[in-house]
Formats: sequence, C-alpha cells, structure tokens
Amino acid sequence: MTERRGPATRVDHQTFCLTEGWIERRRATGKRGTHHVNYEFALPDARILYTRISHPVDRSDYGPSMWGHILKDQLEVTAEEFWACVEDKALPSRSQMPEPREAIPLGVLRVLIQEAHIPESEVRAMTKAVAIQRLADFYTHGS
Repeated sequence: MTERRGPATRVDHQTFCLTEGWIERRRATGKRGTHHVNYEFALPDARILYTRISHPVDRSDYGPSMWGHILKDQLEVTAEEFWACVEDKALPSRSQMPEPREAIPLGVLRVLIQEAHIPESEVRAMTKAVAIQRLADFYTHGS
C-alpha cells in the first residue's frame, strides 16, 4: 500500500464508498440530488452512516478540516483504513463483522426466567433456537 496522508480527493471519497458497498441515496422523487452525491451504509449494529460528495465528483481535494470531519463523523474510519480501502480494496474491519445473533423474544425470556426458574444469565447465553426449544420442553414436560 502506498503511504498517503492528508485530504483525499472527491474521486477517492467515491472510490471508498463504492468499494465498501455504500448505497447511493436518492431524493423522495427518486431522482439524484443536483448538488451532492449522497451515500448511506448500514452497519452490523443497526446504525446507518451517511456521507455526501459535492458535485462535480472531480479530483479536487478536501480541506484538512473538512477531510477530518468526513473521516471521523461520516465514514467512521481511520485514514489508514480509508487509504487501504481506496488503494488495496481492503475493507474496514467493521464491514467484516458477523451479523448480530437473533434476539430471543421477550415473552420467551419472561417464561423461562419467571416460570421455568432458569437463571437469567443462563437464558441470555442461549441462542434463540435453544431458548424456544427449552420453552417447548417446559410447556410439554413442566421442567
């Protein structure tokens, strides 16, 4: 990887977004915006990041202050992660996070803890499938 520092160009910014799989947002009318290209990216923790690239997407640099804001607040990556993605197609580690496990329905939690008297820490360590099976066993066998 080439060691680059300082602000990126708008083309670099767009390359990052396209490489990581950001989705272009459109206006309510379904058309693209006229002043910016807007992107969004869903994180595994259910947050959605937003970034915008001013038109025209050309090779002009961002100023250092604006670039720091884009990295920290919009893209939520370090400069090293950004350049690795742009130059080497290496995705930031957040893109490779496993999907969160399925939540156990609240009603299942309540019955297992309050009626089946299984310790809460034990129930919360279960997968959804195991918790539902334990609930079925409780209703079927009473234990």
